[in-house]
Amino acid sequence: MSRTHRTHRIAVLAGDGIGPEVMTESLRVLDAVEARFGFSTVRDERLVGGAAIDATGHPLPPETIAACEQSDAILFGSVGGPKWESQPPDLQPERGALLPLRKHFGLFANLRPGVCLPSLTHASPVKNELIPNGFDVLCVRELTGGVYFGQPKGREERDGEPVAFDTMIYRKSEIDRILRVAFTAAMGRGKRLVSVDKANVLATSVLWRETANEVAADFPEVALSHLYVDNAAMQLVKRPDSFDVLVTENLFGDILSDEMAMISGSLGMLPSASLGKQNAGGLYYGMYEPSGGSAPDIAGRGIANPIAQILSAAMMLRHSLGENEAAAAIEAAVARTIDDGYRTGDIATGAAAEIRVGTAGMADAVLERL
Repeated sequence: MSRTHRTHRIAVLAGDGIGPEVMTESLRVLDAVEARFGFSTVRDERLVGGAAIDATGHPLPPETIAACEQSDAILFGSVGGPKWESQPPDLQPERGALLPLRKHFGLFANLRPGVCLPSLTHASPVKNELIPNGFDVLCVRELTGGVYFGQPKGREERDGEPVAFDTMIYRKSEIDRILRVAFTAAMGRGKRLVSVDKANVLATSVLWRETANEVAADFPEVALSHLYVDNAAMQLVKRPDSFDVLVTENLFGDILSDEMAMISGSLGMLPSASLGKQNAGGLYYGMYEPSGGSAPDIAGRGIANPIAQILSAAMMLRHSLGENEAAAAIEAAVARTIDDGYRTGDIATGAAAEIRVGTAGMADAVLERL
């Protein structure tokens, strides 16, 4: 570990619902690893989502964007809730904050780990005998291209009836850059990469597969294989522990990452990262957030699981700040906490050996193991 003190600047956007509660706990964990590993973070806390609408009339105020521009990374909570559902579409928390942030910062690569720890296999809908040791899969999803953003897109009347249309389009350069993120991730894991497409039907997928095979030549240590998206969906249920890293385009990744989250057992355990530009040191500008939502039904009750937010901070340390030792320490502490029986309500079974805790209690347990 370096003796040189390092300082990083991060934008902290806690958001709505349980966002501020779990963010508080993740920052406590961040404090602990900063003291242990010899670095510090300057934190610029700003409003986003519904909280920003209430205060400023817009879910993504200019001051929030400016704070993010001046930071090395964004640590994001969650946004949205019934209170703001009546807002015009472009001013709703999700569409008015999350999507513009991704676009503004060019966050093209979504990394979503799907981890089911051995002690939590009971929480997965996959049969225990299929995953006796749990599983650890990383889904790499292209985030700024494909059918969600392709033009033309719209709705019109043809021959007397409504017709809607979307365009799936990918440039080779877009495919190449997301594949390189995935291959690099695989190099740091089990060196196995599954590229998911629909090359038997879609022209974009044919280009995707061709590009994957070309990029593979630059990563000879990584074993590349291909699956059609329908088969990939089946195999994730049948044998999730056979996957290491999978990479796919935007629409397929949206669906498969949610499936992966479901079979992992609880959204409260799963972080995510959305990565953009890479600097000369190999670090990405990124936004890091839990995979779950704002859960307004349990907000303010102190019972939300903070693990996803804590692990999102760990991903930020690894991918944007280069504090790999600190990231690994957090992840190990979380795993030990779960192995030792600490449970929030979303992952509890009622077993006598479990130690039921709330939001702060779970973070306390993680801190003890740091």
